[in-house]
Amino acid sequence: MTKPAAELDELATLEHLRATPALLEAVAACSAAERGSQKRLRADFAADLVRAAVALHEARQRAAERLPDAERLWLTRTGVEQATVWPVARHKASRFAGCDRVADLCCGIGSDAAALSQLTTVLAVDLSPAMTRRAEWNTAVLGQPQRFTGEATDVTSRDWRGWFVHADPDRRAGRGRPTRRLAEYQPGVRWLQELLATARGGAIKLGPASDWPRQFGTAEHCEVELSSLGGECREATLWFGELAQPKRRRATNVETGESLAGDPNGCRRPVANSLGAWIAEPDPAVIRAGLVDLLAERHDLARTAAEEDYLTGTTRPATSLAASFMVDEVLPAGIKPLRQALRWQPRSHYEIKCRRLKVDVEAVRRQLPVGDGPPAVIIFCRVAGRGRAILARRT
Repeated sequence: MTKPAAELDELATLEHLRATPALLEAVAACSAAERGSQKRLRADFAADLVRAAVALHEARQRAAERLPDAERLWLTRTGVEQATVWPVARHKASRFAGCDRVADLCCGIGSDAAALSQLTTVLAVDLSPAMTRRAEWNTAVLGQPQRFTGEATDVTSRDWRGWFVHADPDRRAGRGRPTRRLAEYQPGVRWLQELLATARGGAIKLGPASDWPRQFGTAEHCEVELSSLGGECREATLWFGELAQPKRRRATNVETGESLAGDPNGCRRPVANSLGAWIAEPDPAVIRAGLVDLLAERHDLARTAAEEDYLTGTTRPATSLAASFMVDEVLPAGIKPLRQALRWQPRSHYEIKCRRLKVDVEAVRRQLPVGDGPPAVIIFCRVAGRGRAILARRT
């Protein structure tokens, strides 16, 4: 397939930039204002090369919290935004251990390819020659480059029968922001379904907030894993074929490695008549996976209300798949009862939480008395059908 001139020009600029380390050093030494104007840099280097160098520097800064050795990686802003964060990439790669060959389709900047190369041989495929080259260079930093091969081609033009695959379809497809509709992914749902039917097995990366339950929630012989990191649900991974495990849904805290798997329709926990000594907020991955009731069953908890995801019990649940708080006082859900309760011991900091009740968190925070008391957690939720403000603390 003949590549468009624009794609080849981007690759040529990228390779020229890699061969001009003095420009990258000059960009790093500039102030933000100097990088913005680029006037000083363009006195010594070509304008198109300066633009590419400044964009790379900014992308590396954005990637610092997502990828290790970001200052050595070859990135784009969009590539960073769409790339799998490194701990999640390594977590996914662990399930491919023992696979003889894996194709990383729509590889982007190559964070998944690099993680996979630590365990197996990887063919990284992307429509963009420049992106495939970035994946190659990034694997040299983060992975095992001797196990990496790059190929710039349309992934839909190949037959992946017999392969293990990891696919990361474009969630922007020319738009500025990611879409939540899988029908707008590129490649689209039809190609993803063909991949499920023909590849030996693997994983498809989906947005956790996308409409995957409608598109793949009941897919045969598939498992959907929701992965959380830093208290945020980062990814929905559709496992299929030989790499799918028997449970239909899974929620995993990547930081601790703890995982909960089961059928979201397998159990229904009772609603508590009153609040216990502890209130627990399930991990976002558990909530998105629909496994709140299963988590409650495993730890002898009950929902605070039928429409709430908060759980309560008499003992602290021993799990990293929920944040637990000791209950100090249960108040009506209004600012006046809260102010009265805190009058004699104003707190140094307030962590305010709410999920189903509509609460203006910042307005509440502004009205609370501030002092030197220990930090407090205030949870607005329904308890046995009534709105409550729960004064609690982390322990």
